[in-house]
Amino acid sequence: MCGPRCFDYWSRLLALADARPDDARLSRRGFLAASAVPFVAAACATAPAPSRPARDLLDATLSFDLHSHPGLFKRTSNNTLAGHRQEAESGRVKLIALTATSDAPVIARDRNDALHPIREPKPGELYASMYRQIDALLRWSGAASMPIVPSVTDAGAPGPPVRGILAVEGCDFLEGRIERVQEAFDRGIRSLQLVHYRVNELGDIQTEPPVHGGLTAFGKEAVREMNRLGIVIDVAHARFEVVRGVVETTTQPIILSHSNIVDSSGWARFISPEHARLVAGTGGVIGAMPILLRRRSDDITGYVHHVSRLVDAAGIDHVGIGTDMDGIGPTSATGPRPRRCGSTPWSPRPPGGCGRAEGWPRCRRSPRRTRLPLPRRSLPQSWRPCARRRPAP
Repeated sequence: MCGPRCFDYWSRLLALADARPDDARLSRRGFLAASAVPFVAAACATAPAPSRPARDLLDATLSFDLHSHPGLFKRTSNNTLAGHRQEAESGRVKLIALTATSDAPVIARDRNDALHPIREPKPGELYASMYRQIDALLRWSGAASMPIVPSVTDAGAPGPPVRGILAVEGCDFLEGRIERVQEAFDRGIRSLQLVHYRVNELGDIQTEPPVHGGLTAFGKEAVREMNRLGIVIDVAHARFEVVRGVVETTTQPIILSHSNIVDSSGWARFISPEHARLVAGTGGVIGAMPILLRRRSDDITGYVHHVSRLVDAAGIDHVGIGTDMDGIGPTSATGPRPRRCGSTPWSPRPPGGCGRAEGWPRCRRSPRRTRLPLPRRSLPQSWRPCARRRPAP
């Protein structure tokens, strides 16, 4: 059921889209509002239907979520992949990048809830972990009647309303072996994000001190191989110097699948206007991310503001949607979310966890109150504290 705030988001959004009903054209702000309608609908499927101009826009557009991990990491998931597909269909999102995370076994959150590497991987560990995740996504998408397609062109063909395309976050699984790019392509992966939360053999990341000073020689070799095969290069999480190296090397458009323009939060994962224009200069796209620090991530008016700022920086032809995790919802991206006590086959169980790794519904550990500015009465009943105390990191 939608709460009053959700209806308020919808009414504001649709009012923007319908601001000039006598004009067949949508204004710039109206277009941005209408472009967000499918993601609002996915966040709240019981909301009222969009207006005729917005509905026509949705029907004529191949809505594509550039970056998502539906159901893959239970600690941050608010749905299964099957449930995510149903919500995407209600919101008329037609294609979703189903993304495995290459460095998952060796990263963890610190006392400030920031992700960092905690150890060096064993030989072959990240390669094996990534393909376990890909295999899980393939199984789940098949069970959810969500076929995997090898190209965006295939996504627009008649057939099921929602389809998936395989992607990987972080090329750590390559382990310096260029032939693994070809293997990834042969196994159906069509987008590779060069780095994630670990400085790897390709380049530096936004959340750790620089090591390489930009894109490495192996990174350039990987970029050229991806160009040759037709794999989309994703530069999310990469430092500005790495992105500049990719732009100087690539012969194809690139994407930055999930970020926003820097704001007062100071979050290291956001990018400067110049950074956005580097990506746009290749003919590429930046995916706007529904992350509103210390606010609910289904605050659609705030999200539209993020989209608007990206459009101002890079141009409307170079802005897309990259929701991360499970799309837009009260607990999506890095907004408030329950803490889980277990693990997945590809990430280690946190010390002192309850071992309820496969437990659905979600494990009953409450969020840390230090980063959850919502009043207690607004939390779902299922977010009551777990009986076991998490030890200090």
